Amino acid sequence: MKILYTNFHAGDGGGHTTYLASLARALSPRHQLFMAAPAGSRVLRVMRQERIAEPVEIAFSSSLATLGRQWADLRTLRGLIREHAIDIVHANGARDHRVAMEAVAGLPKRPKLVFTKHNSKSSNTFGNTVRARWGTDRVIAVSEHTRQMLLDSPYRRCPIDVVRNGVDLQRFAPVAAAEGAALRARWTLDPEALVLVSNAGTDGHKGWIDLARAIATLPEPLRGKVHMAVAGREPDPRLVAEVSQLGMAGQVHFAGLLEDIRPLVASGDAGFVLSYDVETISFACREMMAMGKPVMVSDYAGLPENITHGRNGWIVPVRDVAAIAAQVVALYEQRGDLARIGLAAREHAVEAFGLETFSGLTEASYEAVLRGTEGSLRKAAD
Repeated sequence: MKILYTNFHAGDGGGHTTYLASLARALSPRHQLFMAAPAGSRVLRVMRQERIAEPVEIAFSSSLATLGRQWADLRTLRGLIREHAIDIVHANGARDHRVAMEAVAGLPKRPKLVFTKHNSKSSNTFGNTVRARWGTDRVIAVSEHTRQMLLDSPYRRCPIDVVRNGVDLQRFAPVAAAEGAALRARWTLDPEALVLVSNAGTDGHKGWIDLARAIATLPEPLRGKVHMAVAGREPDPRLVAEVSQLGMAGQVHFAGLLEDIRPLVASGDAGFVLSYDVETISFACREMMAMGKPVMVSDYAGLPENITHGRNGWIVPVRDVAAIAAQVVALYEQRGDLARIGLAAREHAVEAFGLETFSGLTEASYEAVLRGTEGSLRKAAD
């Protein structure tokens, strides 16, 4: 197949970049791949460095001031689709989905359009209605929760396949504690400390501030023995100020944007992803579990689909500071058992999170759309 991926993110791209890079690595040996994204985006950098897809610089801008650039980009994308006889255009966000729809309009040999929904935002908008009707042949939902959202949206008219995100189980494998020792020493030198880590990012909706608030409510001396470390961009200054107001500046550690998050994960006893908006299934959660870390997640969107509570992680109510605090107390009390629970997390990751499953189901979705199969892969399996 000839597959064109599109993504509007101009910077790091977060989970979108992980998703697209993972697919490209798995599928490039068997298919010819193209990646359209803004110049300077991390996803284009990865494609160039690893030579897993032909990079195409498309800004996917939308303001009136950029109409000239938008028209030029549209012609570039349309020309590429015609020149290479693209079979599938796989869009990953509203802006690139719209441009992809416009680029294929009226082509004598129109490629199939596949759309992956990567967030928990409502799809009941005019733009989604138009794209569902004219710019989508098949939809990929990254969690069962996402599928249910799509069934309550204009995309209900399209076949919807549930393909949960996969992670590289060889790259994200358990490592010796020594590999995270240097970072852990930056967080604390207390041998009795509990260190909770997250590579889910520092955006406010990731809920890390709720964990800081929860730790701040704990009684001494326990309060001083719990640390948390978060990787990601510079956080909202207002949230950083609140951390100081809570008296938690010495226990909330910001690791910055990391090219390699594995030492961060290794530095912790357990992971956390406490999102309350935008989230779907979370690559971060799955990467930490694959590395043998049990993870505490909020009961939001598809996050609970990763966890069997008490066996390989824990599920807490969304934004419930008291419940989060109670779970932190329980984790501290069982910190000697966290390594065993982490082994269960790794076992679950091996069973369900592998790239082979992820890429294979995505490839099956592509084959189904090319055949014109009406039903979803889920229904076919049932």
